[in-house]
Amino acid sequence: MVDKNSKNYRLWEMIPGFFAWMTILFPIWGAIFIPKAVAYFVIAFLLYWLYQSFKSAIFAVIGYFKIQKSEKINWQDYFQENFRSFWLKYNQIHHVIVISSYKEPIEVIEMAMGSLAAQKEISLKKIHIVLGQEERAGQENNQNTIDYFSKKYQGVFGDLIFTEHPPNIPGETAGKHSNERFAAQYFKKHFIDTGKFDIDHLTLTSCDVDTIFNPKYFAALTYKFASSPSRYQRFWQSPIFWHNNINQVPSLIRITGILGNVIHIANIQEPDGLFFNYSCYSSSFRLIDQSGYWDPDMIPEDWHIFLQAFFATGGKALVEPIFLPTVVDAPDGKNYFSALKNRYSQCVRHAWGAIDIPYAIEQSRQHKEIPFTTRALRIFKLIQTHFIWSSNWFILTLGTSLPVMLNPKFFQTTFGFNLPRISNIILTICLIPLTTLIILDWKLRPARQKKGFFNILKNILQWPFMPIATLTMSVLPGLQSHTKLLLGKKLDYKTTNKKPNN
Repeated sequence: MVDKNSKNYRLWEMIPGFFAWMTILFPIWGAIFIPKAVAYFVIAFLLYWLYQSFKSAIFAVIGYFKIQKSEKINWQDYFQENFRSFWLKYNQIHHVIVISSYKEPIEVIEMAMGSLAAQKEISLKKIHIVLGQEERAGQENNQNTIDYFSKKYQGVFGDLIFTEHPPNIPGETAGKHSNERFAAQYFKKHFIDTGKFDIDHLTLTSCDVDTIFNPKYFAALTYKFASSPSRYQRFWQSPIFWHNNINQVPSLIRITGILGNVIHIANIQEPDGLFFNYSCYSSSFRLIDQSGYWDPDMIPEDWHIFLQAFFATGGKALVEPIFLPTVVDAPDGKNYFSALKNRYSQCVRHAWGAIDIPYAIEQSRQHKEIPFTTRALRIFKLIQTHFIWSSNWFILTLGTSLPVMLNPKFFQTTFGFNLPRISNIILTICLIPLTTLIILDWKLRPARQKKGFFNILKNILQWPFMPIATLTMSVLPGLQSHTKLLLGKKLDYKTTNKKPNN
């Protein structure tokens, strides 16, 4: 067990905020006292950024073609053609999907329900849905939802189950994590422990109400789960795109969404295998059960459940990709500014995932049976992600100019004079992979999102605002979250507003 109130845990919590502010302030005081060191640091980071940019673009292109290939496969036929003796049999496998909901409109919940009803190459009787509602949403709200979906999807799925998560359970915080924990444990108690299903033949998928699964996702998941010798130590992750309403949200939100969309295709292919599952993902039910389900007091549930599984399996848990995109809504709002506020709050919550750093460090100290390198690389990946999240903008935009602005004498040196020029060359070259990512995202969008002259024009003219978008919709909320951790403050869970498309 990890003592989250210990002094060590508190010390590790300070890591992301400490490193972020040290990095942001370093070019300021360093420009005065050690300008050459600042310049070398900035150039090193720019070269790292150049490397990461091209790596992301290359893997995104590879991922694009893998998506094209996966969408052409008939996964049920593919299963039968390639069946091996050590696989699970097709008829044995069932899928449990937990959808977490809190006061969302029926039209929004229908996004997930409808996409599940539209699954191809698989019997819908193999799909068992648990719609996890919150008791605090109110009896009338929850009953209306139950009545609507019970009537519309009567007899469609294997099971359609509704749970109501009680509030104020000791040791819990409100959020998706505690809701889906309650829903999954309900299914375990009433459907697995009673002998209706064999836990070894079940997958468990976590998703939000606005999730639109690819029509072949669960057919592909059936193949992946059945054929993997390590099926009880695996998560499966599809790339997730904000394509459902991408053109209806403010450009600042759209820009960050486009960049995130295609970079996710690259991330799930990283050759080091250190990527984590995120947002909407699947696993074996046994692995989630072995891991103790989602921690009831940890708001960032996706990366955290992987870490729970990682340590529960002695470091053997890994994430494997399924190249069938899952579509979700970009954060929206009642008006332009409420949409921006909603996206900002969502990013603060996502960046709160830095709380996994102290958890991973403390768990690593207890799990000496896992090779040191394996543990260290996971911790490094966590720190690296959050360090870059909240500090990259300041290095890329201010790091090259502050040394020469704050120290005119350094500018008079050959190195100082050439620093801005070297930086501009590197950043200009970075436009090549950036353009590649933008084109790939456009090609992957649904046809309806690529129509209209004005729509095409606004998607072109928005890109000069990219520095503002990344600062306000990604870097600053990330820095706020990491600073709250540094100061020992807590985060209240706020749901991201989802509204039906017109």
